[in-house]
Amino acid sequence: MIPAKNILNENVRVLKSEVSKTTYQGVAIALASIISALLALSYYYVGEISLNGIIKAQTENYGLWMLEALPFIFGFWGQYSSSVIAYQAGAMILDQTQELRSRAESLEKQVSYSTTHDSVTDLPNRVLFYDRVEQAILAAGNQNKMLSILLVEVANFKEVYDTLGRNSSDLILKQIATRLQSVVLGTDSVARIDGNIFSVLLSAVDNETAGLTLAKNIQAALDPAFKVERLSLVIHSNIGIVNFPEHGDDVDTLVQKAGVALFVAGQSHEGYTTYAPSYDDHSPRRLTLMSELRQAIEKEQLHIYYQPKVSVATGQVYGAEALVRWQHPKHGFISPDEFIPMAERTRVIKHLTSWVLKQSFKHCAEWRKRGWELIISVNLSAKDLHDPELPDVMAGVAAAANIKPGWMMLEITESSIMTDPERAMEVIQRLNEMGYKLSIDDFGTGYSSLAYLKRMPLTELKIDKSFVVDLLHSENDAVIVKATINLAHNLGLQVTAEGVETQEIMDKLSSYKCDLAQGYLFSKPMPFEDFGVWLEAHR
Repeated sequence: MIPAKNILNENVRVLKSEVSKTTYQGVAIALASIISALLALSYYYVGEISLNGIIKAQTENYGLWMLEALPFIFGFWGQYSSSVIAYQAGAMILDQTQELRSRAESLEKQVSYSTTHDSVTDLPNRVLFYDRVEQAILAAGNQNKMLSILLVEVANFKEVYDTLGRNSSDLILKQIATRLQSVVLGTDSVARIDGNIFSVLLSAVDNETAGLTLAKNIQAALDPAFKVERLSLVIHSNIGIVNFPEHGDDVDTLVQKAGVALFVAGQSHEGYTTYAPSYDDHSPRRLTLMSELRQAIEKEQLHIYYQPKVSVATGQVYGAEALVRWQHPKHGFISPDEFIPMAERTRVIKHLTSWVLKQSFKHCAEWRKRGWELIISVNLSAKDLHDPELPDVMAGVAAAANIKPGWMMLEITESSIMTDPERAMEVIQRLNEMGYKLSIDDFGTGYSSLAYLKRMPLTELKIDKSFVVDLLHSENDAVIVKATINLAHNLGLQVTAEGVETQEIMDKLSSYKCDLAQGYLFSKPMPFEDFGVWLEAHR
């Protein structure tokens, strides 16, 4: 690097040479003016320009001597002044250059930092995390050590963001980052690699249990409520774990398999799990099924099946429950328990619900035309109950199908209400005001509060089949079923028992004064046309 003194001397030399050119030009002009004046005086004294006239002018006009000396005086003064000015200008340019260079270096550092760190939490981002994992893999390979990668997902971050907005959500993310950094060791790396996903690198470990231990510690650290805007918020986390070299020998493979483990962890009770090869049989399939499900909805490749609901007292058909079915051209029958939770994790559930409503409303209108005054039950998911547009969508669908809301029973689960009770209650109240009947599905399997049960404008309560199947062999189930029926009747609700498979169970339910029954004793779920044939056979 060139010393600053040499740069300054070079700047002074360049600037001085530029100023000197102007000085020389001024001196030359002054000399030309003096010579012109001298020649004019020569002509004035002798009538012509001659050597004698020039001498006469010089000897008789003493002021001309002083005028002739001025260009040289000013020339020397100009040279001196130009040197001083050039030095000062050079020093100023050098100072400004160094300042600009410092600013450029500072900006370069900021740009470099922003490309490798998350702007909200100041944690390393995906790029830097991948680089650190690659270095850790090399070090672990040389030392014959293991390393673990943990992906930590904030499962309910979307609900937090939708409720509190961006600024408060960013504060939550910062608090999460602080807690994660406090849990891991100093040599470990915490990063934010996606909107609601953090990653932790546990390097140079001796056994695979270290990752599980850290996952438990992370959950314990994230368990206490977070404080923001005077609110206490609980964060739900899922953690996927992979180990090097057992599950892969490069960063892309490890992170991909950690993502698979993270998905499985979201379905588990513990909320964390270590990757296993068997998970791969499902995850790629699930990934492709998501896009294929949207296409199946758009091309109407799904089907609505109906299972009858029968009066326990009279045996007459009261209505039917609409159940969506997917017969995949490659994978065959896909259970709703598999593809509906996947749809609920994305916006696909909104399209699926809209399609089911259109089909079931249309079928209900068709049966009414044929003289069957059935009450058709349709299931709504938690995402549906949190969608303020749902009542408006249903109003449009009902008008298009030309049906009355009172012909439809909307089934909701306890867990879907408890996710966000206040928002769900707003949608439920609007649907009730529109005239729709409402039913609590799978009662007894969730964690609902009787206070909310009392507040909701319900028509029906459905007892989950897990209590009904062993009704004759389990005293506990019998007590629960009988107590539930009494509770519902005291609240003015009708009761439907699911999973009725034998006449003995049907008789028992009759002794308990149960209102409706649903199960294989009457029929399995059937397509629309087959259900119409079944109805005619049981007229």
